[in-house]
Amino acid sequence: MNREGAPFSAPRDERATRPGRAGQRSGRGSFRSREWIPEWLKSPFYAIYNQRLRAKVAAGTAPRHIAVILDGNRRYARRNGLAGAEEAYAIGTTKVEDMLRWCDQFDIPVVTVWILSLDNLARDTEDVAGLLRVVEERLPRLRQAQAGLKRPRQIRAVGRMEALPPSLRQAAQQVEAETAGNGTAVLNIAMGYGGREEIVDAVRRLLVQESRAGRTPEELAQRITPQDIADHLYFSATPEPELIIRTSGEIRLSGFMLWESVYSEYYFCDVLWPSFREIDFLRALRSFQERHRRYGQ
Repeated sequence: MNREGAPFSAPRDERATRPGRAGQRSGRGSFRSREWIPEWLKSPFYAIYNQRLRAKVAAGTAPRHIAVILDGNRRYARRNGLAGAEEAYAIGTTKVEDMLRWCDQFDIPVVTVWILSLDNLARDTEDVAGLLRVVEERLPRLRQAQAGLKRPRQIRAVGRMEALPPSLRQAAQQVEAETAGNGTAVLNIAMGYGGREEIVDAVRRLLVQESRAGRTPEELAQRITPQDIADHLYFSATPEPELIIRTSGEIRLSGFMLWESVYSEYYFCDVLWPSFREIDFLRALRSFQERHRRYGQ
């Protein structure tokens, strides 16, 4: 996804969003900035704050679709002295399970996570190989986790699946088939995904469809609309994301859902993905609820 490698965060302790973003609290007067305060003393305050924040968010309107760029795994591994990034990726996949439970509390029907980009696959490194192994091993666990949710989700793999190893493609297809009857709630797992490539693939599919219908390129040029392209995107079956979250402090989309994010709200936080907590998730929802959405008007 970025120079750090795969996108699958311990917070720099609890720093919230950076300047210019909703929810910012920083400086010497911030409780969170005082790293000398021991965890045993912080915990009761965080528990109370977490409970109050959860109640406040529950009183508002939750987004229908949350998309998350799971960033910061390699940095987490380095900062925590792990033997390699693969262990951080495993922690990151467990964090996805946690987030699905948090989304379940607020009846959020669609969740999309970006775990592997096409740029990642272009790197022939052990980190990428480790991530591929973790994803393949953890997909069945994600399927099993749906049984404990109020709204079990269909799991869909999106991206250029042909770019993935055959065993991972097979594991993704099996999980898709096994969760196909799970109702209307959805978990999209973007792997082998690139935003530009998604648009290119959509245009290609549209051209093939129109060619089979007997239309010439000139005729297509006269009648094509944005909706025609949208209907052929990887995510055409789900509503566009209302909230996009990126962890690890990077303030960019890196090509994530370029077409679908035109009216999305963004939330960037410094927390590295493996350390993303419910309180971080609740802050993102609160920030979303406090915004006035104008949809370009």
